Amino acid sequence: MNLTEQQKAIGKENFTDAVNITRRDFLAGTVAAGLASGAGLGSIYFGYGTSVGDPLRVGVLGTGDEGSVLLGAHNPDYLNVVAIADVRPYNVYRAFHGDVSSPTAYQARPGLMSKYKWSTEDAAREKVKVYAAYEDLLADKDVEAVIIALPLHLHAPAAIKAMRAGKHVLTEKLMGHSIHECKEMGRVSRETGRILATGHQRHYSILYDNAVHTIGTANLIGDLHSIRAQWHRGNLPGKDSWKPPMPEDASLAKKLAGWQKDLQNAKPADIDALQKQIGQLEAQIADQVVDAATYGYTPMTLPNGEQRSPMEELIRWRLWNRTGGGLMAELGSHQLDAAGIFVSAMHGAGAKVKPLTVTAVGNRSIFPADREIDDHVYCMYEYPAPGYEDDKNKKIVVTYSSINGNGFGGYGEVVLGTKGTLVLEQERDVMLYKDSAKDTRVTVAKAKDGSPTLDTTESGGGGGAVAAGKAGSDAAPSRGYTEEMEHWAWCIRNPSPENQPRCKPEVAIADAVIALVSNIALANPTTQPRIEFKPEWFDIASDETPEGVKPDVTRNGYQV
Repeated sequence: MNLTEQQKAIGKENFTDAVNITRRDFLAGTVAAGLASGAGLGSIYFGYGTSVGDPLRVGVLGTGDEGSVLLGAHNPDYLNVVAIADVRPYNVYRAFHGDVSSPTAYQARPGLMSKYKWSTEDAAREKVKVYAAYEDLLADKDVEAVIIALPLHLHAPAAIKAMRAGKHVLTEKLMGHSIHECKEMGRVSRETGRILATGHQRHYSILYDNAVHTIGTANLIGDLHSIRAQWHRGNLPGKDSWKPPMPEDASLAKKLAGWQKDLQNAKPADIDALQKQIGQLEAQIADQVVDAATYGYTPMTLPNGEQRSPMEELIRWRLWNRTGGGLMAELGSHQLDAAGIFVSAMHGAGAKVKPLTVTAVGNRSIFPADREIDDHVYCMYEYPAPGYEDDKNKKIVVTYSSINGNGFGGYGEVVLGTKGTLVLEQERDVMLYKDSAKDTRVTVAKAKDGSPTLDTTESGGGGGAVAAGKAGSDAAPSRGYTEEMEHWAWCIRNPSPENQPRCKPEVAIADAVIALVSNIALANPTTQPRIEFKPEWFDIASDETPEGVKPDVTRNGYQV
């Protein structure tokens, strides 16, 4: 993060050598050549089957931005999407046709018609049922499992109703809107025997997993003592991705009229693309017909005195405490999950190390009082290092910032050890440096005992290990979405106690505790700026929660 291009090139070139040492058995022959993309390597790398024979019949609850990403990333050899549920015409349209707002958006959200090679939406709808209310989809006996990409406040009700209807569940992060809800979800999973997974996809990132081996098994960067993580975005008032235009916005109608006029004089080569853009925009405007109050969304008087409609709460749900969890839930949870994985690697295989304390401050210094969430958060966490039980000074400190208004540095993690530094940028680039010299070329050599060790060479010099492929390839690495869905389906098709998702409830609740307790600290800078984490908060069987609400699986909202 914030490195020069020369520094990045040095680090990326030599991360491959570290991977070669730590995962030598995996990185062999033609498999090694696919490391950079990660596409199709999940079953080989993580050890699950290359298919499930009979693809899992899945319904997707919520096909907005995240739901459409999951639709685009799923592998039909493992999952067969037979139903979707969304109350917005705009989201249903994108679920079938993909998001044509930009080439980048379409690459991430290509739509079901592209995924299954259906030529028309009518042909697609013959294979995929469409529901408005997600409860109606849960009553569909043909659906075996559901993927939940609804607003955060609906994760627990939808997941619990789904499991009680006999369906397995993969829910987007966070696991739930509160810790008592997370515990309720975990308890119902145990009661029903349904598999419940949460979409913290870094658990299925090949690059992150190799980083874990670099830190832990190979111990290439020495004793880990500090991690710096950030997610910075250039969002500003008027250009806020979390505040998209409302369907009645005059700018949408003006844009539609302009495109329709352009279509009349378009060149033949441009007609198809323009028609798709017009169709998507018409669907976005058609959201005006939705009665959001029918689906539980509420009006509100904003801090600045303006009135917010139920429809605005539906579309801009990330801005409100009732429906979302702010920057820590949407962004910070991913990176604190990664930090926890790295810290745990220092403690040995199978460890899931919990933080000791969090200190946090936040503010809304860029955006007006048209929302409840902070636009800047800064958090510091203390984790126990190996040997902490004998010496309380042995700690690993994790700092995290997420801001709006300036995207410098993007997002990523810098992992600092006594022998070297590991830098991970935007889930794509991995760089390895010896000591604190970022401009020093690093290779991985063998020590006298045969173990891997970092070594420096003259600029342009060779490496001590045989290169296995370029981590800095032009091909984008898999972010783990495909692999998390494949493995979830494989675990369902191959039931046994040892076949469990990597982010099962006992793991996912830890990420929720960290993010949501951070929000408590952010909301109480005077009375609770520093909070000590209690072990009971992470225990699904315990009734103790940081918000002080006892878990109760009999709530009215959980009835099928």
